[in-house]
Amino acid sequence: MLPAWLGTPAAVVLLLGGLLACFAGYRVFRIVLGIYGFILGALIASSAMGAEQTGWTILAAIAGGLAGAVILILAYFLGVALLGAGLGALGANVIGTALGQEPHVAVVVILAIAGALAALALQRYVIVLATAFGGAWTAIVGALALAGVGGAADVAARDDVWLVYPLQPAPGERWVVAAWIGLGLAGTLVQLAFTARRKRG
Repeated sequence: MLPAWLGTPAAVVLLLGGLLACFAGYRVFRIVLGIYGFILGALIASSAMGAEQTGWTILAAIAGGLAGAVILILAYFLGVALLGAGLGALGANVIGTALGQEPHVAVVVILAIAGALAALALQRYVIVLATAFGGAWTAIVGALALAGVGGAADVAARDDVWLVYPLQPAPGERWVVAAWIGLGLAGTLVQLAFTARRKRG
């Protein structure tokens, strides 16, 4: 993972990238894909390096980030399907977390597949929903990390690339889910009312 001193810049990227995705995701979908591709590529590449190899870790993160961004931008329709699948899986996990239990793997897989198929059939609306709610969660994790709150604050110190978006970024704080839903709905309404309409027009 990235060195701990890069935790604040990483949190800023998560916050700003999340807000961009939340409120303008459909209009700048390729840019959003690039941002998320860069983040994912950087995390995967940097996770292969030792924490003491700061210089090489940063170079690996940049190279991996650029490769991830290019791959997701070029794979536009695959990106649409992956966003839908990711939204379905995220929904299953958030519901399971709210109920205090891990969702069954079959439920996660079914919702991910349903999300991918829906994304391809209802591309515009799924892109709006996926970017609004995915961006809202990313922004919340980034904001909480900047504030030094709970599980979000130690994102940079984690050694597991798949835990960068913790399902409980502020353990014990139930308002986080409500804030995610509220911000996601606000982003959806803004996109449907303004950004998505302008792009279609």
